[in-house]
Amino acid sequence: MANKKEVMISVKHLTKDYGRGRGIFDISFDIYKGTVFGYCGTNGSGKTTTIRNIMGFIKPDKGSVTVKGLDAWKNADEIKKYIGYLPGEIAFPQVENGSEFLKIQAETLGLTDMSKAEAIINALQLDPTANLKRMSKGMKQKTAIAAAFMHSPEIIILDEPTTGLDPLMRDVFVQIIKAEKARGATILMSNHMFDELEETCDYVGFIKDGHLIDVVDMEEVRNLPYRDYVVTFEDEEGYVSADTSQVEVLAKDDFEKSITVRVPLEKTNGMLREIRKHKIKAVTEKRHTLEEFFMKDIGGENNGKENTK
Repeated sequence: MANKKEVMISVKHLTKDYGRGRGIFDISFDIYKGTVFGYCGTNGSGKTTTIRNIMGFIKPDKGSVTVKGLDAWKNADEIKKYIGYLPGEIAFPQVENGSEFLKIQAETLGLTDMSKAEAIINALQLDPTANLKRMSKGMKQKTAIAAAFMHSPEIIILDEPTTGLDPLMRDVFVQIIKAEKARGATILMSNHMFDELEETCDYVGFIKDGHLIDVVDMEEVRNLPYRDYVVTFEDEEGYVSADTSQVEVLAKDDFEKSITVRVPLEKTNGMLREIRKHKIKAVTEKRHTLEEFFMKDIGGENNGKENTK
């Protein structure tokens, strides 16, 4: 179980202003040991700028970032010892093939056991002997993933890691993330694929126009205290006479003779008893998704909200 008292990455009032509204502004969040933190936003929202500050590639204008208690800018070389990093735009050195690149990476890290790299290569169905220049975007991405994970780092930072991967390989990647989390790794993952974030993350931060709008606890998303149902009646009588006083009516469709209701969990049995009194065509539960939370927050309801979970 993750120790939420130990903060591995701490971002406090981070600002990097490029002018004309571009950059990131007063960003604050913590990432706890052994957790997966998703970072979600549209292109140009500030995800990569945040990550580059965490990696110590750029100096903030205001605020601070610490990794394992070390200042990310002042101790950039030190913190890289603990991090496996996958950049959003991959630039390989002038080497012949993927195997040669991974060998150089291993030597840089002082890694002699390549079994982890080989396992990831096999899982992703990668041929590392292929010429790097001729590799597809997906093959390059797989090679970079292997490089980021192969030394089992304490911290893994991933910028849009599944770009270029087909759906099958995305599923494989999700399983790799789950295995790394089970190992105890702390993971920051910038991603716009909501299903991947839902499956892997403990927390997800929403960023818009350089501002952190919200940080969502995925346990709350997965365990809401209510359920939403669409109840469709066979006849007009049931549609009109059904007792909805114990639930919240979200919508009604006179043509379909359906009612969308929000039911507190403790009142579910009462709702079922009520609808059994009528002729029902269908009862469908509406699943709440991370994308729904994202659209609600990005739409402006929580703009300006500072969150330091």
